[in-house]
Amino acid sequence: MSRAPLTFGARLGLLALAAGLLRLAPAALVHLTEDESYYRIWAQHLQLGYYDHPPMIAWWIWLGQRICGDTALGVRLLPTLSAGATTWLLGDLARRLGGSERIAFRAALWWNATFTVALGGMLAIPDAPTCFFWILSLWCLARAGEGEGRGGWWLAAGAAAGLGLLSKYSTLFLAPGILLWLLLDPQRRPELRTPWPWLAALLAAAVFSPNVVWNAQNHWLTFAKQFGRAAPSPLRPAGLPEFLLAQAFLLNPIIAVFAARGVASALRAERRLLLPATSALPFLGYLVIHSLHARVQGHWPVPVYAPLALCAAVAAGEGGRWSRLASGLGIGVGALALVHMSVPRAGSLGVVDPALPLAGWDRFADDVEALRQREGAAWVGTLNYGLHAQLVGEGRVRAPVLQVSERARYRLDEGPRPDFTRPGLLIDLDRRMDRADVLRCFAVVEPVGVLERGFEAGPVQRYAAFRVAQPRRDVWADGCHMRNEVLPGF
Repeated sequence: MSRAPLTFGARLGLLALAAGLLRLAPAALVHLTEDESYYRIWAQHLQLGYYDHPPMIAWWIWLGQRICGDTALGVRLLPTLSAGATTWLLGDLARRLGGSERIAFRAALWWNATFTVALGGMLAIPDAPTCFFWILSLWCLARAGEGEGRGGWWLAAGAAAGLGLLSKYSTLFLAPGILLWLLLDPQRRPELRTPWPWLAALLAAAVFSPNVVWNAQNHWLTFAKQFGRAAPSPLRPAGLPEFLLAQAFLLNPIIAVFAARGVASALRAERRLLLPATSALPFLGYLVIHSLHARVQGHWPVPVYAPLALCAAVAAGEGGRWSRLASGLGIGVGALALVHMSVPRAGSLGVVDPALPLAGWDRFADDVEALRQREGAAWVGTLNYGLHAQLVGEGRVRAPVLQVSERARYRLDEGPRPDFTRPGLLIDLDRRMDRADVLRCFAVVEPVGVLERGFEAGPVQRYAAFRVAQPRRDVWADGCHMRNEVLPGF
């Protein structure tokens, strides 16, 4: 007796479960990245805002740690599970917008087949909640267009957008995208004469308002950092092709071609693609302009990868060789990379090995502590937020650890103030350490060695170490101002 084929809902549900559950193993095995370790510190000091971003990722990490403890899996639990939820929402959204079952399933699959999501869909970074709330907002808008409970779905979309703003300020670009959708779609344009879109916008602002209040109480710290990127700077024409080529690769080259076709089709006549296409266009437009003046980090456009995957799936039609190749290429490359980074003694790819930034932190922290004791240092300093976060996360240094630059990051309870009347040990990558820079902050700067971190038998990264004393300024309050400070992503 033949078995009945699975329904679309069952197949989409299984894909969503796989997208979330299959990432749990690498989420537990792969060492935290520097950014993730940094956000882990946030989760130990819950606030309504932080120097770099609004607070959602800290809240997600905190909740995951309540379930799985202070482990890599605990840090990544909610981002990993949200990948499954985003997968389901995207597939269901495609179906509600008029796509066939095959196209809707492909949209969900292709989002996971973008190289960035295939490799980084488990990472505890602000992009994870941003992607989820972005597509949740679009899903609610599609439900609002179905008639029943229209007002409630508009309000739900507004609440989701507000939560997206609490995840990453990139979500601000969703509002003009939705307005553009309403203006371009003749069937939805009359909704602008109803109260629901405007009430949804007010609700989004209300949900976001705690972060605005926090910024007002903290000298507009996050706003100044993030919106300062829009300051005028010299024209950089080469940045545009660099941005486009990088995104064509990170999106998955095959998916990128179909996504471009889909967006173009939406602007011409493909009404079912208007919502995902217009939701992405304002942010992409900003990034194009930004690329002409400064470098666009590869992960910045990730919040619009889901709507772009939907556009690509529709443009690809009902299937074919290229469709299967795109899925296999993206998911295959991502799976191989995750397996490679989960193996502790990897390193076969040399200095370009993606596992190198994650390797050997436990041994390195032990080496730092041994050098600290040998030099009689009362505290350990770094010039970089990521190195500071990794040393704190390892918990092997038995003295205060602080980043001596960019002290505005640490409007947190960092614990007892180090004893700056005693010598300290300053460590960072040798390419970031400039003794002349350090002498601007400390009267005594003595090189005491070079430490290595990486694979036991393979490539390593080298860190310069200085014994420093007699600070020339209040390092705890004001910090040392270095010329080559490194900032986390947008």
